Amino acid sequence: MSVTDNLHAQADMRRWPEPRAMLRLIKPVTWFPPMWAYLCGVVSSGVSPSGQWFFVILGVVLAGPIVCGMSQAANDWCDRHVDAINEPDRPIPSGRIPGRWGLYIALAMTVLGLAVGYQLGPWGFGATILAVAAAWAYSAEPFRAKKSGIWGPGLCGLAYETLPWITGAAVVAAGAPTAQNILIAVLYGLGAHGIMTLNDFKAIEGDRQMGLRSLPVVLGADRAARVACWVMAIPQVVVIGLLFFWDKPFHALGVTVLLAVQVAAMRVLLRDPEGKTPWYQGVGILCYISGMMIAAVALRSIGG
Repeated sequence: MSVTDNLHAQADMRRWPEPRAMLRLIKPVTWFPPMWAYLCGVVSSGVSPSGQWFFVILGVVLAGPIVCGMSQAANDWCDRHVDAINEPDRPIPSGRIPGRWGLYIALAMTVLGLAVGYQLGPWGFGATILAVAAAWAYSAEPFRAKKSGIWGPGLCGLAYETLPWITGAAVVAAGAPTAQNILIAVLYGLGAHGIMTLNDFKAIEGDRQMGLRSLPVVLGADRAARVACWVMAIPQVVVIGLLFFWDKPFHALGVTVLLAVQVAAMRVLLRDPEGKTPWYQGVGILCYISGMMIAAVALRSIGG
């Protein structure tokens, strides 16, 4: 039986999606990065959130559960044949979300995201449109940026880190963020390309069979891991240099210490990329996002 036939057979087993499977479909564990980036943007703006907590909380919910959750549902729907190979127990290939329910959930959350984003004013609504477009462009044909190990992780990193950061700063300040703020947000978004590449290690076999040219498929696990480490590290080195240049030496030293911990963790990762990636995602990425907040605090008094 082919993968497609198996999906159809499993989908016929039930009519309604299982509630727990619906929660797994939108992957709560993935919500944190864009929520954190939005908060970094709020902090970096230098504007007190007093009197604006509604917009802060609404933006965090929009960035995480709604837009990120929608992107996960869209990705699972578009990847249902790949998941049938890599992770057949996932909600759609397992049949716990039958028929076209995965698509309907993704579309409904898209509409919800746009409606909520409209409440955040022009900056928030514009950013929501970009985020929704990026989510579908990443997963769906004819764009399906996920096919590329360069464009896919890059788009994902910018959408998960840069866009929420800039949005948080713009919504609270009710205007365009400073050039310094945008630059730091872009650098951390570019560094997240490496994080997204590591995420592809769990799907190497399915990606290879379905023609997805992720970096682990194209370069092999060892070389892809090295590229990911360099991509994560170099933007942080630039951030450190900028913080020193902007007369923020203590913040620069804080990011330096966190980068040093990441480099030590990278040495462990490179010994066994496929086996150690889950461990690194729990250790190295925590240091990465901690550095983001340190940089955000430094930006509060820069370029105002």
